[in-house]
Amino acid sequence: MREHQTFESFWPFYLREHARPATRHWHFVGSTLAILVLLAAVLTQNWWGLLAVPLAGYFFAWVSHAFIERNKPATFTYPLWSLIGDYRMYGMFLTGRLDDELVRAGVISDAGLAETER
Repeated sequence: MREHQTFESFWPFYLREHARPATRHWHFVGSTLAILVLLAAVLTQNWWGLLAVPLAGYFFAWVSHAFIERNKPATFTYPLWSLIGDYRMYGMFLTGRLDDELVRAGVISDAGLAETER
């Protein structure tokens, strides 16, 4: 049985599974590449290119979990919530709101954040 029954319960767990900044950065690279591959496939109407979208997105994420975070990607247990979590994390990173979420999830301490990082 899965430990998390709601996305609200899953979200802090997801952030803790991405505790190392390098893991989050590699996820950002993979998510950006997946978006670019999706746009390229749609704009060129090369529908076979859609097959590369998950490969582009997951490759960097899974490599970062294996070699940086050294944990099992949540995708294997919570595939849909992990995808939602990844793009939620991506959006929060882009809008500067990720650090506050990391503090709430217990990944980083509020005292450890310099004002320039907020």
